[in-house]
Amino acid sequence: MVNYGDAVEMVLQTTRLGAGGSHPIHLHGFSFYWVGIGTGNFNNETDPSTYNLVDPPFINTVHSPAAGWVALRFFANNPGVWYMHCHFERHNSWGMSTVLIVRNGTTTETSMRPPPSTMPRCPGT
Repeated sequence: MVNYGDAVEMVLQTTRLGAGGSHPIHLHGFSFYWVGIGTGNFNNETDPSTYNLVDPPFINTVHSPAAGWVALRFFANNPGVWYMHCHFERHNSWGMSTVLIVRNGTTTETSMRPPPSTMPRCPGT
């Protein structure tokens, strides 16, 4: 869960266990800067120095290499619950998906709208 307006960095680590190949990872609701890629385990002390901070691709799906990592950066400027998943359907059934929750901002323009009053409610609510 992140706050509206936060600068977010995600490092996605891939292994060779289970779904051990490479993975096309997609984040709904955002495009992001693909700032880094590497092999082996991500090292928080040394790997950020290899980031492309000059002209990184701005995309919404990234290839995460087998037994490697990718680093993504974006601004959390779209409130809501956003699905992030591997584009291989079978890998989703293995748990290669998650959600990113971006909290509402402080204004109407930076917050999720309530459902329309005409929208039917689920029974029991």
